[in-house]
Amino acid sequence: MYDLAILWDWIAFSVRWLHVITAMAWIGASFYFIALDLMLKPNQALPDGAYGEEWEVHGGGFYHTVKYLVAPARMPEHLTWHKWQSYATWLSGAALLAIIYWVGGELYLLDPTKADLALWQGIAISAGSLTIGWLLYDAMCKSRLADSPTLLMLLLFVILVIMSWGYNQIFTGRAALLHLGAFTATIMTANVFFQIMPNQRIVVEDLKADRQPDPKYGKIAKVRSTHNNYLTLPVVFLMLSNHYPLAFATEFAWIIASLIFLTGVTIRHYFNTMHKTGKGPIWTWGVTVGLMIAIAWLSTFSSGNTFEDAEARALTPYEQQYASAAGFDAAYEAVLGNCSMCHAREPLWGNMQWAPKDVHLETPGDVARQASAIYLQAGVSHAMPPPSAVQMGDEARQAIVAWVREVRSQ
Repeated sequence: MYDLAILWDWIAFSVRWLHVITAMAWIGASFYFIALDLMLKPNQALPDGAYGEEWEVHGGGFYHTVKYLVAPARMPEHLTWHKWQSYATWLSGAALLAIIYWVGGELYLLDPTKADLALWQGIAISAGSLTIGWLLYDAMCKSRLADSPTLLMLLLFVILVIMSWGYNQIFTGRAALLHLGAFTATIMTANVFFQIMPNQRIVVEDLKADRQPDPKYGKIAKVRSTHNNYLTLPVVFLMLSNHYPLAFATEFAWIIASLIFLTGVTIRHYFNTMHKTGKGPIWTWGVTVGLMIAIAWLSTFSSGNTFEDAEARALTPYEQQYASAAGFDAAYEAVLGNCSMCHAREPLWGNMQWAPKDVHLETPGDVARQASAIYLQAGVSHAMPPPSAVQMGDEARQAIVAWVREVRSQ
């Protein structure tokens, strides 16, 4: 069983690696085509139906790109579809969410101080919210709101703020921000799968059948692509946030997550304008810096998770399983003596203000809750504590390993 734990961690690492690679491919392609679309220039010598062209140089060669608003008069034999980057990113991200936040839900998903939920209930909320988000957004885009793009974007922002608040009422801070990112990424990938690609296929089929394609399909695809463009940077921030307690483990983490969407708009507006006109509006950087200062200020407010509250809280069944196991006392002493100086609610190490990743290892419930992470970080590996801080002895590490293996062998 303990070998399975190590294997599972490697699976999570491998899936995360795949997710990062595919996300780089998707984001790169998205940013490139938005920039290309904005840099297109008219030319009277272009073929009929062509909107604009762009000349580029890269890798020792020149590239000449021509865009048709609807389609060329004759379809080429070879057509490259840009879709798998999006699909692979979402699929690998969904797999990673299941590996970490569903299988490891007792630790990473559920927060017993916020909501008394069974693991299956947390998983149902996790999966269901992603689906509901897409259905609501898609209905808005197909309504009369589509004729008011600015209003549509404002309503989408309102939905994101509500979801940010809602996730933070139920899940751990880390899971709340991650799920907000997954909520947004699901909308983005569903845009590709349910709208952009089907509309492009309709245009292609019309051309093959010698029918005049309807321009509306291209317009729909472009609107969804534009939404994806403005949502990309906030999603990246939310996916990285789990490494930074200042983003996810403070009282106003849900407001921080909401404001990040505004920075995504200001940053992308600058670059989109620059690609189109050759000069970006400088005011966007002032707004972005102001938003980041506000975010930094909001991050200083404590989440209110005190040592006294943690000590008084009743242990969950998952925590009780580890706290009552043989070898827990020895492992608990090993953790207190080697880890708690940093992983305290008020850290004692140097000028540290917050525990790394907001992981607290003070009370028996704290240590029991983090059993798997302690086992991997300080038991079977020597990742923690940092050797420059504490020289943790082999006896202490063996006590941790023996404790966790005792539980998992039952």
